[in-house]
Amino acid sequence: MASFFQRLTKIVGQKEQDAELKEPEEEKKETVKRKQESSVNLSQTQTRVQEILLEAQNEALRIRGVAEEEAHRIRKEALELQERSAQKEESLDRKAGALEEREKQLSIKEETFQKKLAEIEEVKKEQLAKLERVAKLTAEEAKKLILDTVDEHLRAEKAKRIKEAEMEAKETAEKKAQEILIDAMQRAATDYVAEYTVSTIKLPDEEMKGRIIGKEGRNIKTLEQATGVDFDVDETPGEIRLSSFDPVRREIAKVALERLIADGRIQPGRIEEIVEKTKKDIEKILLEEGEKLCHQLGVYNLPADKISLLGKFKYRFSYGQNMIAHTLEETKIGVAIAHETGAEINVVRLGCLLHDIGKVITDKEGSHVQLGADLLRRNGMPPKVVACVEEHHEDKPFSSLESVIVYIADAISGARPGARFEDYQEYVKRLTDLEEIAKDQQGVANAYAFQAGRELRVIVNSGEIDDSGSVLLAQKIKDEIEEKLTYPGQVKVTVIRETRVTEVAK
Repeated sequence: MASFFQRLTKIVGQKEQDAELKEPEEEKKETVKRKQESSVNLSQTQTRVQEILLEAQNEALRIRGVAEEEAHRIRKEALELQERSAQKEESLDRKAGALEEREKQLSIKEETFQKKLAEIEEVKKEQLAKLERVAKLTAEEAKKLILDTVDEHLRAEKAKRIKEAEMEAKETAEKKAQEILIDAMQRAATDYVAEYTVSTIKLPDEEMKGRIIGKEGRNIKTLEQATGVDFDVDETPGEIRLSSFDPVRREIAKVALERLIADGRIQPGRIEEIVEKTKKDIEKILLEEGEKLCHQLGVYNLPADKISLLGKFKYRFSYGQNMIAHTLEETKIGVAIAHETGAEINVVRLGCLLHDIGKVITDKEGSHVQLGADLLRRNGMPPKVVACVEEHHEDKPFSSLESVIVYIADAISGARPGARFEDYQEYVKRLTDLEEIAKDQQGVANAYAFQAGRELRVIVNSGEIDDSGSVLLAQKIKDEIEEKLTYPGQVKVTVIRETRVTEVAK
């Protein structure tokens, strides 16, 4: 650095000398002055440059020191990381060795366990064989004996639990169910009186019967052809019986014959005229009755042909119960239950109103349930209403709360006392079937059906069946009745077990 300044000074001095030789005397002073100023400036510049160089050297030394310290720290951390890594590797090696040793031990133990298990199985087979030889029982027979013994011990517990469950269900459900049903039946009170009629016509005299028959039977043949009804004139003196599976046809024939008798002109032409007029009158009556039924139940906007079908309920009886009376009663019960249970009221209303519409469809074959459901489905009725009709006799499993309500309302209306009458032979058969189901059970001494088949009392041998067995027997009989028999309402099963001791004093 000093040599640099020396060369710089020499060059500057040489230039000044050359300038002095060339400059005139007057300028020499000015030149000397500038030279002095340049010397001062150069000296200051040299001093500043030296200061800057010293500062740069000091900063470089400081930076170098910091860098060396940082490098030392990094080398130290690297060494520590290397040591920790080495320790971890050593620890993993130790653990891997321990795991390998443990696996070997487990493998040895498993082999030993399998050998012992095989030995135990062999011993078990030998012991079972010895037990079978000693007890003279096979394994299945012994198993059955044990299960029978356990079942015998648990009978009392099962009976106790059944009683507890029944009591709990009764306490929580019976009161509310009674309130709902009583209220529903109270709302279902109707002024309609079901008339049990037969299609018979009283004649004023025997001469009228001859006129109705006509010459060579032409009048009676015309009546039968025009109405589609069989006329029985020979069975009972003084009256004529009308026979037809279609109640509407039978009503048309009855009204037409009454009009002919009142008119007195009985001849084929007049018969056809009266029958045709009567058909039109009955059709009007059917439509009026259907509208009346719908309006009483709050149902509107049904197609006219469906209203006319509902009007046929006026002349249709089921087990002696008039269909209009039954439909009014059932719908009111169903709607009341729907209000209490939060079901869709309109679905229940339509389901109850239309549930038996298949009974008045006489031009097709099939059960009234299927005929009614098919008719409603073809006419675009809501699926829930169709389901209520399809399920109201449990032909299909219940798909909604509304279907259950329609089923319950139908059962209440049909099973209440005085609602229906049944064929005597069917009645006796049901009672006999009830008693036979009970008598087929082991330990039953006798069985009696009461209350028109709504109650079954079963008397058991006290020596063969205990109190717990009585509970189980009642449950079993109930299940068989539900599975095998069809009956209105419900059947109460009562099992009676008693011990009687009789002594005679002489």
